[in-house]
Amino acid sequence: MKQKPARTHLRVPHFAPAVSRRDFLARAGAGFGSVALASLLSDSAARATSQGTQPGGRCTHFPARAKSVIWCFLDGGPSHIDLFDPKPELEKLAGQPLPDSFDRPLTAMGKTAFTPLMGTKRKWAQHGESGLWISDWYPEIATCADELAVIRSCHADGLNHVGSVCQMNTGSILGGRPSLGSWCVYGLGSESRDLPGFVVLTDSGNDPPGGNRNWGTGFMPVAYQGTKFRDGKTPILHVTPPESLAGTRQRQKLDFIQQLNHAHQIGRTDDDRLEARIASYELAFRMQATAPEAVDLACESAETRALYGLDDKDTNRNGANCLLARRLVERGVRCVQIYMGSGSKWDAHADMEGNHSARCRESDRPIAGLLKDLRRRGMLDDTLVVWGGEFGRTPMSESGNGRDHNPWGFTVWMAGGGVRGGTVYGKTDEIGLYAIEGKAHVNDLHATILHLLGLDHEQLTLMHNGRAERLTGVAGRAITEILA
Repeated sequence: MKQKPARTHLRVPHFAPAVSRRDFLARAGAGFGSVALASLLSDSAARATSQGTQPGGRCTHFPARAKSVIWCFLDGGPSHIDLFDPKPELEKLAGQPLPDSFDRPLTAMGKTAFTPLMGTKRKWAQHGESGLWISDWYPEIATCADELAVIRSCHADGLNHVGSVCQMNTGSILGGRPSLGSWCVYGLGSESRDLPGFVVLTDSGNDPPGGNRNWGTGFMPVAYQGTKFRDGKTPILHVTPPESLAGTRQRQKLDFIQQLNHAHQIGRTDDDRLEARIASYELAFRMQATAPEAVDLACESAETRALYGLDDKDTNRNGANCLLARRLVERGVRCVQIYMGSGSKWDAHADMEGNHSARCRESDRPIAGLLKDLRRRGMLDDTLVVWGGEFGRTPMSESGNGRDHNPWGFTVWMAGGGVRGGTVYGKTDEIGLYAIEGKAHVNDLHATILHLLGLDHEQLTLMHNGRAERLTGVAGRAITEILA
C-alpha cells in the first residue's frame, strides 16, 4: 500500500516561533484549553516536582527531611579544640612534646609535629537541656545548643587550603568535579523559577582558595553551577534595566538574541555551555522582576535586622549574608553557600587568640540569628544548616601561639532539616589530633546532606566517559545516627 507523504508542515522545531495558526495549534496539541491550563498550573507543578529553572530535576529517592541547605563555611579552618571539642588532657600536657604514643603526622608547615602542645585559654560550659559543651567564643550559638548535631570525628584527605576547600565542596582534593550545590540542583532542580537554584555569598572581595571551581560543575552541564552574588549592598549588578529598554523593548531584544542563539545551537547540541547561556538570559530577565525584592534587606523589621547583627560593624556583613540566605531559601533557592572569613581568614598559624576572637565575633551572632529566625518562622525543620570549614587545627603549637592545619580530626555540625539536635557523634583522641570513634569522612558528610534532601548518594549519578560518576566517589555513608 502506498504511503501518504509526510505532513512536513506540522514539523516545527522546538526553537522556532510558530508563524501561523496551524503551526500554533499543532504545537499546542490539545488545544487552547490545555494551553491555558498548563499556564495556570506551570508554577505550582514546577514547585511540586522540584523542577524549576534548572533542567533535570527529579523526584527524591525517599521522603526528604530538608528542602534546602545553607552552609556557613568558615574559610581557613576553625579550631575544633577551642570551640566544640574540649580536651582537659591537652591542658595538662600543654608545653610538652607530642607523646610517643601518637603517630607524628605530616603537617602542612612541616615542623609542627615536633613543636610543644598548646592548651586553650577558652572557658567551657554545658548548654541547653542536652548539656552540649561549647566554649565562650560562641556565646550566641551556645543558646541554640539543643538545635545542633555536633560531629566531632570528621576527617579529610588534604593538607593545604586549595585541595581541602575543594574536597569539602566537591568531594575530591583534585579540581574539576561538580560541587555539592551543583549535585543538589542536578538531583532536585530548584523550587524557584525566578532565582538561581544555587547561590554563593562571601563576606569580602576575596574568593576562597580555588576560586569559582568550588561552586562549579566540572564535567556536569554548566547550567547547574553556583551563582556568586557580590559582597555589599548591591549583590546583583544590572538587575534594574536602563530606561532605554523600558516597556517591551528589552523583551523584544532578548527574543531576537535568543533566536540567534537557537540558530547557532543547531548542530552544536553537545555544547552545554551554549545551552546554559541561553537559559541564563531568560533567568536574568525574570530576575529583574523578582531579585530586587529578594535581596532588599531594608524591608525586614528592625528587630530582625538586629537579631542577625546588622546593627554592629563587626557582624553586619555575615549578618546580611545570613539574612539574605534565609530570604533566598524562603523563595525556593535550593542551596546557599556562605563563606565567612572568605580568603582563609580563619587560618590561625599565629596569634590564635587574636585571629579566632575576631572571626568568632563576626560569625557568632549572625549564625545564631539565622537558626533562631528559621525556627520562629517554621523553616528550620525543612532547612538544613551546616557549620564547618575545610579542616580543624592541631593541638601542637605553631609560631608559639598558633595552630597548624588538622585534617585528621575536626568538627562539623548540622542543625534543622531532619537532624536530631543536642547530640554529639564521634570522638577525637584525648588531645584532639585524630578521629578515633565514629569516623566521618567528607564523603560521609556529603552522603548525609544528600540523604536529608531525600537523595541516595549511590543512586544520584551522572554518566561521564562511560562511568556513572557520583559526588561521593566510591565511598561514603549517611550518618544516620544524627537523624531525628
